Amino acid sequence: MQDHLQGLIAQALNALVDQSTLQKDSVGAIQIERTRDPSHGDFASNIALAMAKKAGLNPRQLADKIIAALPADKALDRCEIAGPGFINFFLSKSASTSVIASILEQGAAFGTNSLGNNQRVQIEFVSANPTGPLHVGHGRGAAVGDSLSRLLQACGYRVDREFYYNDAGAQIDHLARSVQARCEGLDPSCPEWPQDGYRGEYIIDLAKAYQDKAIIQAEDREVAASGDIGDIDAIREFAVAYLRREQDLDLKAFGVEFDCYFLESSLYASGAVDDTVERLRDNGFTYENDGALWLNTEDFGDDKNRVMRKREGGYTYFVPDVAYHLNKWNRGYEVVINEQGADHHSTVTRVRAGLQALKAGIPEGWPEYVLHQMVLVMRNGEEVKLSKRAGSYVTLRDLVDEVGRDATRYFLVARAPSSQLTFDIDLALSQSNENPVYYIQYAHARICSMLNKLANTPSPNVSDAALAVLSEPQEEALIKELDKFPEVVKQAGQQRAPHLIANFLKDLAAAFHTFYNAHKVLVDDATTQEARVALCLATQQVLQNGLDILGVSAPESM
Repeated sequence: MQDHLQGLIAQALNALVDQSTLQKDSVGAIQIERTRDPSHGDFASNIALAMAKKAGLNPRQLADKIIAALPADKALDRCEIAGPGFINFFLSKSASTSVIASILEQGAAFGTNSLGNNQRVQIEFVSANPTGPLHVGHGRGAAVGDSLSRLLQACGYRVDREFYYNDAGAQIDHLARSVQARCEGLDPSCPEWPQDGYRGEYIIDLAKAYQDKAIIQAEDREVAASGDIGDIDAIREFAVAYLRREQDLDLKAFGVEFDCYFLESSLYASGAVDDTVERLRDNGFTYENDGALWLNTEDFGDDKNRVMRKREGGYTYFVPDVAYHLNKWNRGYEVVINEQGADHHSTVTRVRAGLQALKAGIPEGWPEYVLHQMVLVMRNGEEVKLSKRAGSYVTLRDLVDEVGRDATRYFLVARAPSSQLTFDIDLALSQSNENPVYYIQYAHARICSMLNKLANTPSPNVSDAALAVLSEPQEEALIKELDKFPEVVKQAGQQRAPHLIANFLKDLAAAFHTFYNAHKVLVDDATTQEARVALCLATQQVLQNGLDILGVSAPESM
């Protein structure tokens, strides 16, 4: 409807230009917003206020001329001037209820749009080191990244999901030494235990699997344990494969799958890291100082230059990241979104600086980043800090096992990623209106239960005349919420903000429960019943569509 109203105003402004009432260069951008107060209409525009100075007219005078020039349209009941020159639009009854027919006609496609114009976008998320179980922070990244992928698909993008394994570097060596120590019968209390070793119980399981000569089927290879506890390279290879498989199983249980798994080690094996460093050297952006190799990141907005190769040898962590993102660019991804923890904030400027220094035609500000804050897990009013399995943190599997996939996914995506999140286990388990997951899913189940009583009833009449009976305040409020869904999806896609979908669903559920508690659907009057059934069917569909974007189920009974 906003696009439709913008079109009507554009026609009015063109007519005023043709009449020489306005000059063409005085015409500005047209903005339409929903009103908060129903007495102010359904939509409002500040176009007269924005254009008044250039047009040389009082805003209210200009608003009056715009209204007079609006073409006749059945979607409009009337227009009014408010305040200093706002134009308030009151929709006709048929325009207000037409969304019901649109929802029932479009079904699962309702709310989708062509914002992405079929453009390829790669979303990298989770990307955990294969050194242990996924923790709840990784879970938030998985929930946000997967919901964002689903959201952008709904916005007309072709989405590829990618997981980047940091399977090279010091952390992997610490993992291998920890497994070797367990194979030798040591535990973290022993003086010989590796100083930076991993202490969780999963290391015991991993060591036993290695000694039992287990075979691990990873995404891209099969790894058979030799059982030789003196072969640290064999232990390293097996441990990485073992934990990659464990993480993959956790993610699949969470409803998350990837199109591509990319190994950091492949960048070294292929020579891509060395080639990237040479290219930066050739472009004149590196220098040697105090035995280290530096990159002039200050030239690209960083607060100071950064070390690329350490004095003692070995590249710093952002160097393979630059090589990796060059690989993404060379694969043809003009839109790349990295969903990562807020602890990666410092790498954003460095990676972008390195990419600019490559002079490869990569745009400034590429790639995009969505960074999520930490998650605090609470039970009985106290923070939950440890997992029996991991030993030092709460795992994703802990949460899924305790509160279920749906509640975990919703709670982890329900707030803006930039906000710290408190995950209240007690709330997630409660069957009350305070639990947003229960509240939303119950709305869907409530509709299904009601519709089961009408199993053999023909489809309701959704003509303008039939829906005209939906005039109760609770009915009109629910219709308005349904009509917002396409706008919310588009806004969420533009802002890379799937939490907006979660917030919308909570509001929609509230509007439905208010309507349902105020009015019976199954009534004696056939016309009223048909209209209300159509309204419930439309609500059911939009709940399904929104929950699907979040990867949350829409149960038929609860």
